[in-house]
Amino acid sequence: MTDLDRLVPGATAKIGAMGSAFYFAESTAARGEELGLDPFRFYILGRGGVLGDVEASVIVSAFGYFAPAAIRDQWETGRAILDPRTAGREYFECCAAFGRAKFSGLGNLDAFCEAAGAVNDAADPAGLALYSGISAEPLADDPPARAMQLVTVLREFRGSAHLAAVIAQLLEPRIAHYIRRPNFFGLFGYGPEQVPEVTEEHRAKLAAADELTDRMVGPAYSVLKGSQADALVNGLEAMEKALAS
Repeated sequence: MTDLDRLVPGATAKIGAMGSAFYFAESTAARGEELGLDPFRFYILGRGGVLGDVEASVIVSAFGYFAPAAIRDQWETGRAILDPRTAGREYFECCAAFGRAKFSGLGNLDAFCEAAGAVNDAADPAGLALYSGISAEPLADDPPARAMQLVTVLREFRGSAHLAAVIAQLLEPRIAHYIRRPNFFGLFGYGPEQVPEVTEEHRAKLAAADELTDRMVGPAYSVLKGSQADALVNGLEAMEKALAS
């Protein structure tokens, strides 16, 4: 096993867990309320708004794992209240504010931002809708905010790649989601009648998709040279501890 084989799954697991930490934070929900949006509509409009004021079908495609009817309803009713591009920028600013609140006491975030930024710069956005959108947004200048935004951007990188990998394995995203997060199935808009019969073939396809995802994002992480990989890992560990405290 190479250093990259260890770095990618370890780093992306932490990024996946932390990149969503601001989504339903009190500060984010409060800003959404100020804008006239409840937390879930702000989440849908905020994440999807980086793609612009598009038809609901585009957002259904990009989000992938959610029940289409739920996404359509939240998107259409949300964009009747607030322009999606505005929502996307407001949501990304909530991400920055969350980073300032949680990580301002951490040292050496400059090195983390340099490393995470190098991965982001090397990532190929082809076919990765949500990542392509959010990676085009300008990042904050101050390290705590920038660090959180980069974690969220890289979360979308792997998440978008994983959706593509799931589809490449001919596995329905609804089934992949249920296998991975059965307790959240209803929160993603599905009803009891939509619970799938999971087979060993489904599980094998999901495992293959996970492996393919690591191979897809691996080249971007391979650009880290010398101490940059350590800076990425150390920064993620420090942020993880700060969020847990």
